[in-house]
Amino acid sequence: MNKMQAVILAAGKSTRTYPLTVNRPKPLLKVLDKTMIEHNLDQLHGLVDEVIIIVGFRKELVMEKLGSFYKGMKLCFAEQKEQLGTGHALETAKPFLKGKFIVLNGDDIYDKKDIAAMLEHDYAILVKEVESVARRFGAVVVKDNKVKEIIEKPAENISKYANTGVFVFKPDIFNIELKKTERGEYELTDFATGLAKKGLLEYEPVKGFWLPVGYPWNYLEANVEMLHRVKAKQIDETAVIEDNVTIKGIVIIGKNTLIKSGTYIEGPVFIGDDCEIGPNAYIRKDTILMDKVRTRAEIVDSVLMDNTTAKHTSYIGHSVIGENCNIAAGTITADYRHDAGSNKTLIKGEKVDTGRKKLGAFIGDNVKLGIGTLIYPGRKIWPNKTTLPGEIVKQDIVD
Repeated sequence: MNKMQAVILAAGKSTRTYPLTVNRPKPLLKVLDKTMIEHNLDQLHGLVDEVIIIVGFRKELVMEKLGSFYKGMKLCFAEQKEQLGTGHALETAKPFLKGKFIVLNGDDIYDKKDIAAMLEHDYAILVKEVESVARRFGAVVVKDNKVKEIIEKPAENISKYANTGVFVFKPDIFNIELKKTERGEYELTDFATGLAKKGLLEYEPVKGFWLPVGYPWNYLEANVEMLHRVKAKQIDETAVIEDNVTIKGIVIIGKNTLIKSGTYIEGPVFIGDDCEIGPNAYIRKDTILMDKVRTRAEIVDSVLMDNTTAKHTSYIGHSVIGENCNIAAGTITADYRHDAGSNKTLIKGEKVDTGRKKLGAFIGDNVKLGIGTLIYPGRKIWPNKTTLPGEIVKQDIVD
């Protein structure tokens, strides 16, 4: 009997999530205390025996992070040397595949119960019921418990089901010939479309959760969603909480973290290992402070990645700050429009409506801000950039 296998697609260079992914593959972004790809490996644990990971951009970072085994599952790596689409990426796994297998995107987060349900099928796609697929999702059109067709980001709301990027296939799908798209790529969905035309493709609706991370603010939202799934306060026994600290709600505090006097924390909040918070910090709900963060700031609904410092009075709201950044005294991330409208931001030269009334800044790794830096809502700063004292960031600061 063949062992159950999974394929995780982790080769792409994600430009829509810049500046967070300029220096790293998106699956290596941390959500709370582990990377996105590790979250998915956790969900696969107990369901599959072997995982083939398709690598490409900065492949060495993925391979070094994961090694050859994860919780008893064997890990194999197949390299996609050219970025020719997800269908081409899957074809690089072909030499490893022995029987039925499941395919997942490495940069979304999935629920184990949905993966288990998918494995009951021979050929299937995991779908999510959404309000509208128009211009946002791949639409999965179904009839009589079968998939009829998959249409990428249609102009009209033609189906209630969105494609989540999870499929169950058998190796005979490689008999389906893929055709190059107008973008010069080979798409994974064309394998599924070929099965649908033969009446073979079933679908499984999401019953757990699906956290897609297409844009920088989706990364913030994924962290907040995973934080909300924690149901009890967790304070490590090595953490030190000084007198006159207020902690309300569900708060996670990691190893060797120091919370200094006068700090006020309103959960849900995640604070990682080896952090120094306060004195007199104000950490508001939906804040995620990863390892070795030092801050005395007011922070709300934001992610501060490893080794970032905001040691003086400042305001960080609805933002993501990369690793090894220094947020200088008096920094303010503006996050609300005067007209109370939805914030828009530039993605690859085009304005994208984020659907968020509150939207702060997105700052890459190793950024150093000058004192009194003021940042307009939705602005982005690329890695290794700096600002002058008193600078007002009205436009993205890019390479």
